[in-house]
Amino acid sequence: MLTKKLPTHGSCFVCGSEDSPGMGVTWYAQDDNSIFAEVTLTSVQQGPPGMVHGGASAALLDEAMGAAVWLAGHRVASVNININYRKPVPLGQPFTITARVKQASGKKVIAAGEIRLADGQTAVSGEGIFAHAPQLFQNLEVKSRASKLDE
Repeated sequence: MLTKKLPTHGSCFVCGSEDSPGMGVTWYAQDDNSIFAEVTLTSVQQGPPGMVHGGASAALLDEAMGAAVWLAGHRVASVNININYRKPVPLGQPFTITARVKQASGKKVIAAGEIRLADGQTAVSGEGIFAHAPQLFQNLEVKSRASKLDE
């Protein structure tokens, strides 16, 4: 399957650059319009001893699902996410995150995502509802177009 690295966007909590306090996740788009990343978290994201905090897992899935929805061309904001914790995610060990759009209807888009451990087991899964909100991103679109003109 073909993959393409997605651009970073500033000091995002999940995918911010190395000089931001974010997790520094690099996302990749696959040719089936799904999103994936390989991640290893550190004690900065610890919840229970030696394990990833549930909020960090939720943030990763929210970002992955949102990125999948953006990749499909929708300018959205999360309005509801449901997270299912099945297994603890260990710190210091690589895992993968995937997400894809399940359904788009009118101004509502539904996406699903999951965190899989190195052995392939699903540790955390989620589903999100995203609502069209292009007004939140008008300045981003203008900056993006302006920077392309400067190149």
